[in-house]
Amino acid sequence: MSRKIAVIGMGNVGSTAAHYILANGFTDDLVLIDTNEGKVVADAIDLQDAMPNLPFHTNITVNDYDALADADVIISALGNIKLQDNANNDRFAELPFTSAQARNVAQNIKNSGFDGKIVVITNPVDVITSIYQEVTGLPKSHVIGTGTLLDSARMKRAVSEQLQIDSRSVAGYNLGEHGNSQFTAWSTVRVLGKPIAEVAEEKGLDLEALDHEAKSGGFVVFSGKKYTNYGVATAAVLLANTILNDALTELPVSNYREEYGTYLSYPAIVGRDGIVEQLQLELTEEELDKLQISADYIKTKFAESQV
Repeated sequence: MSRKIAVIGMGNVGSTAAHYILANGFTDDLVLIDTNEGKVVADAIDLQDAMPNLPFHTNITVNDYDALADADVIISALGNIKLQDNANNDRFAELPFTSAQARNVAQNIKNSGFDGKIVVITNPVDVITSIYQEVTGLPKSHVIGTGTLLDSARMKRAVSEQLQIDSRSVAGYNLGEHGNSQFTAWSTVRVLGKPIAEVAEEKGLDLEALDHEAKSGGFVVFSGKKYTNYGVATAAVLLANTILNDALTELPVSNYREEYGTYLSYPAIVGRDGIVEQLQLELTEEELDKLQISADYIKTKFAESQV
């Protein structure tokens, strides 16, 4: 059975994701969609020029929403990164633009007859994921945001640098909004075979500083090059592949939690049917309070996007 992935929005993130997918042979068919016809055509030709030097062949289709009808996964990477260049480092600065764009794209997706899974990168990701689900009418478990998959990776990098170990040796999560109200759930973090609290005491780690580094890591990258792409594109492709491969992997992604009445990042088992199982962490009271604050903030912003 052939595999088909679509990337909508061929800016810095979308084009990085498309190249990662094509260079690794993750799909048989790749659909690229962008409002900038010249840019998306150029990207398609550039990717086709790469293929003679790759061990894989990928069929590429450009700006054809009808081609989404039998796609397995759509990755939404649309946005206007210039709007994130603000004093408050606020991802919600993109909301007026991306909410309108997402509604239009979601309607086109629905009109195509698409019945697969949607992976949302577009910021503010928790609200935009809600919009995609609302407009397409797809099951909530089939529309997933990358959420704090990237923020959790940033936390792991920050911890690993302090301990001088491989970041893949750090386990644990950032939860809530992919934005300023997120937090590191230190009760979930383990390293060197121990809870992070024990290691922090032994090694003199400043957990508050590490939490800040994980939260602000994206803005450090943004300030240096005025966009981010590698980290989030890799997270999105991991999520897409987890769906394609029915990998049944535990990931901290933005998924709809009934108890909070919103999309937010919380670990779930992801497979071919999207969110296959929602997990329940044993969080501290402080962490539960932080998660509720984050959920309330997301819901407020979603309500504002409806106006």
